[in-house]
Amino acid sequence: QLQLVESGGGFVQPGGSVTLSCKVTGVSFARFATGWFRQAPRKEREGVACFAPYISRTHYAYSVKGRFTVSKDNDLNTLYLQMNDLKPGDTAIYYCALGSETQMTRICSIGYEYWGQGAQVTVSS
Repeated sequence: QLQLVESGGGFVQPGGSVTLSCKVTGVSFARFATGWFRQAPRKEREGVACFAPYISRTHYAYSVKGRFTVSKDNDLNTLYLQMNDLKPGDTAIYYCALGSETQMTRICSIGYEYWGQGAQVTVSS
């Protein structure tokens, strides 16, 4: 059974850092496109960072470029999203996701079909 279980997040002050984890069970994610998305109140879901293994490239949203970094631990079958210099605008529910690598999933667009349950990140003083 393919599952994605997220952990981490919580309350953090502006300028702080937090790391989200996403443990994948039921499948090896090595050949999947892996993505992180977020949804803020009253806003549409947006792609934050997506890794495409076939081309070995990570697409970052412009708003997080230079502040957020994705990584993975193959032994633990776990994905990570390291978030630094957090801003109030980063407040959202963050989701990890898996999907077949396509031109769309490479750029955090449509096509992701397996999703984590979400993790709340609140950035406020």
